[in-house]
Parts: sequence; C-alpha cells; structure tokens
Amino acid sequence: MAVMIPALLRGFVGAICAQAALRRLTPSTLRHLTLSSVMKSKRKTDHLERTADVFRREVVSAAKVCGAADESPSVKRLRLLVADKDFSFKAGQWVDFFIPGVSVVGGFSICSSPRLLEQERMIELAVKYTNHPPALWIHNQCTLDSEVAVRVGGEFFFDPQPADTSRNLVLIAGGVGINPLLSVLRHAADLHRERVNKGRGYEIGTIRLFYSAKNTSELLFKKNILDLVNEFPEKIACSLHVTKQTTQISADLKPYITEGRITEKEIRDHISKETLFYICGPPPMTDFFSKELEGSHVPKEHIYFEKWW
Repeated sequence: MAVMIPALLRGFVGAICAQAALRRLTPSTLRHLTLSSVMKSKRKTDHLERTADVFRREVVSAAKVCGAADESPSVKRLRLLVADKDFSFKAGQWVDFFIPGVSVVGGFSICSSPRLLEQERMIELAVKYTNHPPALWIHNQCTLDSEVAVRVGGEFFFDPQPADTSRNLVLIAGGVGINPLLSVLRHAADLHRERVNKGRGYEIGTIRLFYSAKNTSELLFKKNILDLVNEFPEKIACSLHVTKQTTQISADLKPYITEGRITEKEIRDHISKETLFYICGPPPMTDFFSKELEGSHVPKEHIYFEKWW
C-alpha cells in the first residue's frame, strides 16, 4: 500500500524523489508504452474511445509517483512529479494515464492548479476505486516511485488572459466530478492572489461552488475547499450537498452542508451575463444542468461541461 510523505503534501519535493523523477523513461520506452496501450485499449467505455475526437497535446511525459493517500474511503489521491518542462496543462484538463504492464489507458482529471506544476513540477490526481484496470492499479499496486507516462488533453478548461473581461464562475460538481473543478477553483484563487499582491493580472469575479456527494466522507477535498472559502470570503463561497447522509454532520462542516440534491433554483439564482458555468459529474446530472441553463437563456458559450463515467 502506498504511503504519503507528509512533506510532499506541504509542497516540499524531497531530493531523492526529484532525482528519481529525472531518470525519465526513455523515448523508445514511452513510444512502446503509448502505442501498445492504444492498440490494446478496446473496451467500449474506454477513455481513449470516448475522447477520440477531443484535443490532445502531442507531448507524452514520464512521471514519478511521489505521494499517495486516501482522500475518501473510495478515492485515492496521487501526487506525480513531471520533470519534463514541455509538459503543461490548463485548469480543468485531464491526462491520458499510461501504466507499464497495463494495456488499458486511464483518463483522469488533474485536480491541482497549473501554478503547482510551474513552481514544483507536480500534478495531483484523485482516482475512484472501480474495476477498470488503471484504477485497480492505482488502488492496489501503485507505490512511491512507480513510473507512469502522462499526456494532457481536454477542451474543458478555464484559462483567462490578463486583459480578458472579468467573469463570475459557478462550478457544479457531482462525486469525483469535483476534480477538474477543484483545479479551476485553485487556479482562480491563484489569479486572485496575484492580482491582490502584484496589482496586475486577470481580475476574477465571484466564485460559487455547488458540490454534491453521497455523504460527507465522500465529499472530496473538504479542507482544501473550505480553506479557500475562508481565505477569500468576499470572492469564494460553497454549498456542499449530501444525498444519503446517515451519520451526524460535524460542527465545522454543518454551516456549509445542505441535505438533498443541488436544485435548479439554486443555480438559477446565480445567472447573469457576467457568469460562466462549469459542470462536471455523472452524465444525467451534467445533462440536466446544462439543459436547465440553456432553458434559462444562458448563452451556450457560457456553459462548459465534462461527463465522466
């Protein structure tokens, strides 16, 4: 079982781990790994088939597992060191995840911010336990220093430029659909910090996160989310929903928790011409809210959604 190195989670990259990551998989190994995985990845619901027409970068980069921890009873969080300076991503994008010895390619949204990669060459993923081979490998076989390869893809992202019009964000997440939206939230917070500290850069509007899960133990990244809410109360707010809570809700979470699903009225209350909507969750949820927003005359170009199976 993988063990988290606490210092890594605090942003420190140990010298041993860094040196290990710099011993990158050779180009020939990377080619063999990606080609063999593509050829053998045949399941109808495979990530590669579902995203065959979606934008991907050409760069395939070696990565080294530097941390792993249980984010919830069913979700494992990974921290990967990607030494390749050509590797970059936009908040909200995912990676093709190539594992030596596993013929099926995984597809996992990045939950960290681009700033973490820029500063420490790190990305974070959070993977739910399923019988899909890449997820099984992450939960049962992945260890510190495991080598994988990653390639960025996806057309669901938030990447404003400094001179762009200020926008409010409404983020709607279900289950592990929080992953790309946490990346967007963290990136928006980074942009706001830069604006406050340096007086330049993109001016973010308000950010409202609506996040639903079965119960509080399956609400991922609770501390990270609430830390941002408390750091920027004038900018960031969250509404956490639980649909099948059977235990008492802790006092620190209670002010943020609503029992029951996210409702269309809650979302409609935040519609404005300055607001962008990002939705990620199970397909029925994503379809429901995107249609509701269109029905409320939100322009299609202001609605972004990602479906995960």
